[in-house]
Parts: sequence; C-alpha cells; structure tokens
Amino acid sequence: MTTITILDGGMGRELERRGAPFKQPEWSALAMMEAPEIVKDVHKAFIAAGSRVITTNSYALVPFHIGEEVFKQRAVELAIDSAKVAKQAVAESGEEVKIAGSLAPLFGSYRADLYEASRAEDIARPLITALAPHVDLWLNETQSLLAETLLMKKLVDELDSETKPYWVSFTLEDSEPTTEPCLRSGETVVEAVKAMAEAGVDGILFNCCQPEIIADAIALTKQVLADMNKELQIGAYANAFPPQPKNATANDGLDELRADLTPESYLVWAEKWCELGATLIGGCCGIGPDHIAALAKRL
Repeated sequence: MTTITILDGGMGRELERRGAPFKQPEWSALAMMEAPEIVKDVHKAFIAAGSRVITTNSYALVPFHIGEEVFKQRAVELAIDSAKVAKQAVAESGEEVKIAGSLAPLFGSYRADLYEASRAEDIARPLITALAPHVDLWLNETQSLLAETLLMKKLVDELDSETKPYWVSFTLEDSEPTTEPCLRSGETVVEAVKAMAEAGVDGILFNCCQPEIIADAIALTKQVLADMNKELQIGAYANAFPPQPKNATANDGLDELRADLTPESYLVWAEKWCELGATLIGGCCGIGPDHIAALAKRL
C-alpha cells in the first residue's frame, strides 16, 4: 500500500483567524515579528490534525513583503525564529514530524514577470543559510518560473552542508484555460518536470492554485518521470482562492475564500490526486486544520 504523507495547510489565513497581527504587506511575517506564540499554536493545530510535515513560517520574509530595511536588519533572525518555533511545536506535540524550510518566491507570488535575476541570490542566500541548520528538508514553494527554481536548488546545494530532501512546488496558471498545464510564467509542466528531474530534486508538487487544475498536472508529471525513468515523489496542496488574474498583486489586500471548498469537498480532490500517483498531500491558503484532519483520517 502506498504511504501518503500529510503536509500542513495555509499558515496566513489560520493566523488571521486566530487573531494574530495580520495585514499587508507583511502578511504572515507580521506574526513572526509580533506574535510567534500564535505561529506555534497554528503549527500545533496542524500537527494535531494529522500533519507529519510542517513548513516554517518564513514565506513572507522577503523584501517584497517586509521591505528592504527590515529585510537587511531582521530577515536572518526571523528565519531562524521561524524554524525554532516550528521545532518547539513538534517537541510539544510529541509526534514524529518533519520540518520543511519554506523558500518562497523572492519577488512576490504568481508574478514571474517581477523576477530580478541580478538580485535573486542576494535575497536567497541569507534565508537559506539561516534555515539550513534547523530544517529536515527544503520546500521551494509557489514557484512560477524555472530560472528561479534552478537558482534556488543550486544555492541550497552550495550552502547546506547536509544533503536533505529537496521538494519544489509550482503554482499553475488558473486565470484562463490553457492547452496543457503551465506555470504562471507560461512555461509548461512538461518543461518544468524535465528541468527539475535533471536538477536532482526529490519531489515535485503543485500548490497555491485551484484544485480543479492540479489533477492533469499530476498525471502529466507521472508520465514524464516514467518516460525519463525517474522516480520522484509527487504532491499537491491547493488553495481556496477563486482564479487569480495575471496581474495579481499579493500585497493589495486579502482575497476572498471559496465557500464550496469544505473539508469534505477538498478530500474528494485529494483522493483523486492520490489515485493519480501523488504521495505528498496538504493545503495552501485558506485550507485549515479541519481540512487536514479530513485528509489524515481518510488518506
């Protein structure tokens, strides 16, 4: 029987729901600065629900969210704190849980067009170096552009003295129909899977897009890896947003959440992903502990 690993859900909306300080542009980083105990509580809620991999609350610790000055002064400290808080949550839970170091889009979610190759390494290096001693694996998530994912893998290989599992998770174009599954850059899933397999990643996932479009990407990933004679883990963790427009700006405000994505309806999608070969299943923005509990109970 295939083993399914249950990931956690969306940190940001769960922080907001619990009354943590939460506003744009800082987003989930604000709680890391002002209320780390609530961050720990969210981690513990996901663990109690059944998550066996939790992700550090380091997603928003980039200049895009916290500004250039705060990034220079506090990014390293906050990244270390995000890992320590996750470790405390695991210790207090008494469960066997792995901690994934979140490496987020360096220039904003969904916006491949904002990527600045000349600045990327300067932003990524301190975050990777800060997290490396404290995490069990890497999760380069919500990626829209292959150039960024390839740079991040190269930097982790260079900066992390231990060889840890490395997962990369792509966000898919869901603002309009496409002839085949694509990243938000327009690059195809086929191109992405080939590039990641050749770069030596351990897992390929899809996140922060609508659940309706993920199944085709999983099936295609499975097919491409089989053609390459590669065996990598495949996973998915969708969000509860409506389709995001191409000019989405992650700092303009909070998106509405879909009322139809109940724990029960989300489970239906997750079961389909597992049937297609996914073994890493969780949730992104708007997917909370109740959703994770439904996944853990059934999967």
